[in-house]
Amino acid sequence: MAKKARQRISYVLELPNSSPGGHRLGVNGLAVDRDNAILYSGGRDGTVCAWDVPPDCIAPISSHSAVVDTSSSRANARPKQTTRFRSQTQAHTHWINDLALAQQHSAVVSASSDLLVKVWRPRGSDAQEPATIGQHADYVKCVATPSQSTNWVASGGLDRKIYLWDLSGAGKRLEIDVSGEEVREKGSVYALAVNHSILASGGPESVVRLWDPKTGKRITKFVGHTDNIRAILVNSSGDMVMTASSDQTVKVWSVTAGRCMHTLTMHNDSVWSLFAEDPELGVFYSSDRSGLVVKTDVRGTLGDLDDGLSLAVAQEHDGVSKVVACGNSVWTATSRSSINRWQSVDTTADIQLPGGFRPHRASVVSTRSRESTFQSGTPMPTGSPTPKREIPAKSILRISNTASFPLALGRDGAESVATHTRKGSEVVTDPAVSVVEPIHHLPEETIEGQFGLVKHRLLNDRRRVLTLDTAGDVVLWDLIKCKPIKSFGKRHLEDVEPEVNTLEAVAPWCSIDISSGNLTVVLEPFNCFDAEAYADELTLEEPVEFREDQRINLGKWILRYLFANLIDEEIRRDEAHRHRLNEVSQQRAAIGRVNPGLSILIPPPPGGTNSQVATPRANGFRFPPMTPGFAIGLATPASPMGPGADFGTPLSPLDRFSSQVSNRQSAEPVDYFSDAINAPDTDANKTAQTPAPVAESRASEDKAGKTSTENGKEKDKEKDKDKEVKSPSTPFGKKFRMNMSFGGKKLGRSASNAVADKPAVVDEKAEESESSSNHEKEFADSFHGVIQKIHNEYEKQLTENPDTVVETRICPSLPNDTPVLKLPKGTKVIIQEETSGGSAELYRGTVESVGADVDIIEQKGPQWLGEVLLLNVIPPKDPVKVSFVLYPWQDTLPAITVADGNNRLNANRMLRVKKILAYVAERIDPPADPDNPDPDALKPEEYLELYCNEQLLPNTMSLATLRAHVWKGGNDIVLHYKANGKKEILFPSVPSPSVSDGGQRQSQDSPSTAGTAAGQGQVGQAVAAAA
Repeated sequence: MAKKARQRISYVLELPNSSPGGHRLGVNGLAVDRDNAILYSGGRDGTVCAWDVPPDCIAPISSHSAVVDTSSSRANARPKQTTRFRSQTQAHTHWINDLALAQQHSAVVSASSDLLVKVWRPRGSDAQEPATIGQHADYVKCVATPSQSTNWVASGGLDRKIYLWDLSGAGKRLEIDVSGEEVREKGSVYALAVNHSILASGGPESVVRLWDPKTGKRITKFVGHTDNIRAILVNSSGDMVMTASSDQTVKVWSVTAGRCMHTLTMHNDSVWSLFAEDPELGVFYSSDRSGLVVKTDVRGTLGDLDDGLSLAVAQEHDGVSKVVACGNSVWTATSRSSINRWQSVDTTADIQLPGGFRPHRASVVSTRSRESTFQSGTPMPTGSPTPKREIPAKSILRISNTASFPLALGRDGAESVATHTRKGSEVVTDPAVSVVEPIHHLPEETIEGQFGLVKHRLLNDRRRVLTLDTAGDVVLWDLIKCKPIKSFGKRHLEDVEPEVNTLEAVAPWCSIDISSGNLTVVLEPFNCFDAEAYADELTLEEPVEFREDQRINLGKWILRYLFANLIDEEIRRDEAHRHRLNEVSQQRAAIGRVNPGLSILIPPPPGGTNSQVATPRANGFRFPPMTPGFAIGLATPASPMGPGADFGTPLSPLDRFSSQVSNRQSAEPVDYFSDAINAPDTDANKTAQTPAPVAESRASEDKAGKTSTENGKEKDKEKDKDKEVKSPSTPFGKKFRMNMSFGGKKLGRSASNAVADKPAVVDEKAEESESSSNHEKEFADSFHGVIQKIHNEYEKQLTENPDTVVETRICPSLPNDTPVLKLPKGTKVIIQEETSGGSAELYRGTVESVGADVDIIEQKGPQWLGEVLLLNVIPPKDPVKVSFVLYPWQDTLPAITVADGNNRLNANRMLRVKKILAYVAERIDPPADPDNPDPDALKPEEYLELYCNEQLLPNTMSLATLRAHVWKGGNDIVLHYKANGKKEILFPSVPSPSVSDGGQRQSQDSPSTAGTAAGQGQVGQAVAAAA
């Protein structure tokens, strides 16, 4: 079975005071539905918004919408109509780069950097969430539709592909590879336009390519631009193509002639957007990086575009990424979250131009009048009821470098001949003045956006993050509780960070993404379970009883409650499934009891006694001979059910978990050093409860933890080690040996005793036959595969033991392992899959909806997520350890030495200073009676201190924090222990042996010395594998 691409889990925190209506970051896409007076916008926050536009704003342009004298129009002013928010949807998890309307404006198609193409139908009776109709392998930059009657759209992206997608969800219709001919990477598609007969694309290659949308074959290409092509328009007949480029030009191409017909130079900066309502492109709008919005009218020029009129309509503060127009309004989208609406300019016959421009313009208009090419068939107006303000000469742009119109004007307004060479966008006015003056300095209306996040700092504890939004407000967030903690107002983020940061070093377990203006936390399977926090350092909503120095795995903790509703639903489904299985089993058993005469003689096993049974039955509790390891494992306290146990009614998962907790709390000793990666009550702890696994883990421990010198003596000391395990010399050694496991191989990090709670016969049967169903069946590499495995175990149990009651195998983590979290219901949960160009969204829901979406998550979710949530098994990973050496402070206390003189230790990075002091106290100040310790005795951390670089270390500091913030080096950490005077510690008196009995004393002390050395080595290894 092919391995799936790596999948990750993300969750998005709700912003404070968030409400629908407006984007949080810049706007990249705009589209207008004239028939229903709706403006659609797509933003960098991944949302698509719908706005109700006042009908007057989209009325056809007439003389009334020309530049009006504001002083004379105040008396006739009417109440100002404003745009109102209609609806919105969180369509994508990354930037929306383009929008298009299709199917009679009922479908809004969006292209996004999350690799997806989606369609949203907001005007339907049952408006649903956007549906995915296509996916690229990299960012999708543009989308286009040929007409409102077609059932498909085209999209292009950075994967150098153009796809035609079916709008009904039937998938891909056509795929076109547009890789660059010279440089493959330059084949990315940044601009796209299509009609029924031709599809045009452009990008960094600076080449315009034409394709047949029916076959995908290339028709031709146009070469002429010198920079990235950013926008394309195609006329309705398909014989003219207009392109805008970062080379500051707009080019008009003839498809029939196969060449560039005109190069328009009215812009002085990179041209980013083109828009035209006119199907023949007689009137079009363009915008550039400087924020200039230009309207160009070339109607009636008889093909000579140099005679056209180009006007600077508006000037934005930022580059205009998208411009659209409808009727007498123009909307602009920039890197700001707001959208501006400007009044358009009438370019028909009675436009009020300066005197020097009128003669030439009149000739063009008369030609246009004869050809009846007025916009939308509007008749020539006979007069204007409202006085108009004359268009400033500085707002008239020279349409191209070869244009003879307009001519320059003198200071007195008289026409004069231009004697100097001018660039495009240069205003035709006094040669001394060359600044463009837009017709409109302020927009008619601003559709306000909201505030989005633009900066963040993840604090040292990796549970809190500081964010800065576009309003300048700084907020502190809790990543585990998914809510803001505190707002610091309008301050510099760098000034707030030292006030809230702590001296900690926690393993990276998540990453932060604010590209969409929201706070998104990303969990990757390779490191999301690496970080832990001590339970006594957490602030919890509900009190929970923890073991001493218990640690909480942060990744498992948050996942447990992001998918809490899903776990509840899976438990309900599991109970229903087991109920059906048990009913069938009981019916079969009842049939066997009613018809006892139908007996089958079972041949006796070889060498066994003859026996008869009424019907064929599995072995049940008559176990076959078992291996020693499993026999011992069966006798451990963690397995409450053994041979002959009465199963009775199967316990519910919560009942079984409560029983497990009580058994563990009563049977387990205090955990001085728990394994670094294993969570509390791990598989390692369970196996350590029997002598055989202890010896086994001790052997692997010696291999993993010893130095190269000790490894050479490993085989000679195996017998001594086994004896030492059975007879620990000190309480510390007892606690350590009963709670530690070592191994050169990876251990499954499970915090559940579910495996130990099952009858050992299940595992015995699994090992008994290599051709069992586990080896024969293949399970899906997904969340559903975990369900399949659980059901398969149920079937195996019924096959082998039909008289037993099937008990649940679902065992989620308990509150003492993952304390209860009450997450906001609106917290978004996203499952994504890694691709070559980024990450593709597979599922998106909320904390509240994951339970209802269980079927989708089972199919789309990763297998490791199912194991964590349902089996409480974390993917295996080797622990990270830190090496250190211990010395007495200025020889004021006894030294810790071993037989070979090696005092180098290593321990899990989360080991606390107080545990190191406990180890020191055991070595230099052992209790007089280890079996009966004095309850009033001082704790090691009360009379001992630990120093590093002459700095006193807090008792709760971990080795990771110590290395990162105190030691600040890569070598072994050098630590010094010192008494604080609260307890007197004596140096041991060692009598010097005489020469005559030295040999005998050596032979008598050898076992004890070896035992002591080995014991010290064991405790050293205890620290070595601590946590």
